[in-house]
Amino acid sequence: MEPIIYAEQLTHIYSRGTPFEHTALAGIDLAIYPGEFLGIIGQTGSGKSTLIQHLNGLLKPTSGRILFQGQDMWKDTSFTRSIRFQVGLVFQYPEYQLFEETVYADIAFGPRNMGLPPEEVDRRVRSAAEFVDLAPAQLDRSPFELSGGQKRRVAIAGVIAMEPSVLVLDEPTAGLDPASVDSILKNIQNYHKAKGATVIIVSHSMEEIARTADRLVVFHNGTIPLSGSPHEVFAHSDMLVELGLGVPQMARVFARLHALGASLDPAVYTVEQAKDTFLQALLHGKEEI
Repeated sequence: MEPIIYAEQLTHIYSRGTPFEHTALAGIDLAIYPGEFLGIIGQTGSGKSTLIQHLNGLLKPTSGRILFQGQDMWKDTSFTRSIRFQVGLVFQYPEYQLFEETVYADIAFGPRNMGLPPEEVDRRVRSAAEFVDLAPAQLDRSPFELSGGQKRRVAIAGVIAMEPSVLVLDEPTAGLDPASVDSILKNIQNYHKAKGATVIIVSHSMEEIARTADRLVVFHNGTIPLSGSPHEVFAHSDMLVELGLGVPQMARVFARLHALGASLDPAVYTVEQAKDTFLQALLHGKEEI
């Protein structure tokens, strides 16, 4: 399968040629495939946010290339602009970017800028609102009357309404209570499943990313030292800790059990997997546990 986005030796240097020069991305190669759910993890300053701003042409590479469907995003200005409708980017705390008088108008802002006819804008607004569990009655309200979680939904709906091929979310659950976190993640998963879109989530929460992403990419000092399925990545819990990252609680428990000699998979990382692993071990009479 050909990647929908491909970063080829992508390098980005801030304040180049000044005393404040900083290399945020150091010649990375990364393929992102159609329809996958990708999780990006790493410490603050590891290069995650710089990468995602390259994915829809907000930043231009210092060197290297970023390709969309095999074409250089920066081949010409009209192509770069078109990418911004095809790769939707939801920044951290997007509710601070709400500005219209009504929820409907905020969600409609992107589709209207795409030059779509009013009936298509209306369809997209209502469809996006449904994906994020906003009731029709809320569309006429001011977004500033809503709760923090509801504002977050409005902001995400505004990007979903453009029906991008790739949806990129930077810490989409930051600052939300546990119930809102679960609800937002379910909304994103539903969109991914229904539309078959590529979804990329940047997160500091290992628990969240473990139960949502199909593949993980670990960033450290502008490089990618580790990538693979959650099972493959969390099998390297010691390495993740060395990189200053946490690991899901279940991964820590099973890594410790494995180190103590239990014949259990050290890469278990969710409660559901832990339950299944223990049940299988009991059924097969593993006395080690």
